[in-house]
Amino acid sequence: MINLEISNEGLWVVTINRPDKANSLTAEMLTELAEIAERAGEARGFILTGTGKVFSAGADLEAARAGLATSPLWERLSGAIAALPCLTIAALNGTLAGGANGMVLACDIRLAVPSAKFFYPVMKLGYLPQPSDPARMVALIGPARTKMILAAGQKIEAEEACAWGLVDRIVEPDALVESARALLSDALAAKPETARGILEMCR
Repeated sequence: MINLEISNEGLWVVTINRPDKANSLTAEMLTELAEIAERAGEARGFILTGTGKVFSAGADLEAARAGLATSPLWERLSGAIAALPCLTIAALNGTLAGGANGMVLACDIRLAVPSAKFFYPVMKLGYLPQPSDPARMVALIGPARTKMILAAGQKIEAEEACAWGLVDRIVEPDALVESARALLSDALAAKPETARGILEMCR
């Protein structure tokens, strides 16, 4: 349910492939994502995407009831993505919900289809977000808008998310992954030390 494609030029494309369950994540899927991100130190570029009309609904319902919603696996995954030395892009094929926000916030760039919505209903569900998620969200959109999502439970549509800076570009579905690949073309062609150096200066 997690697909990994590695090109000859060093581009890693990771796809969440459970569209019949809104790409909700089990503990096994979350562990596999974290392990892939931890192995991707050699990648020259990294794309995270999904299949179907939802990027990820967060924790699988049964897994959430068993404690996955507050598992340290989410933080392990987002930390591994944030630590990657290459340019990382989330290509959001649809709505992003719950704990799945963490891996996306950890990416350098976020693209989204026009129909995507963004919400993180931790207040309603009665638990705290993963530790690094609020700080990363604040860095992108500021404290008040972060509170609108985390504390007021607002669902943000793609156009507003782009205006806020939560999303960097809105792309039509049939061009989504190719747009991400195009953004990575210079990084893939550059010397690895140049790409790493520029990213370190930006972070």
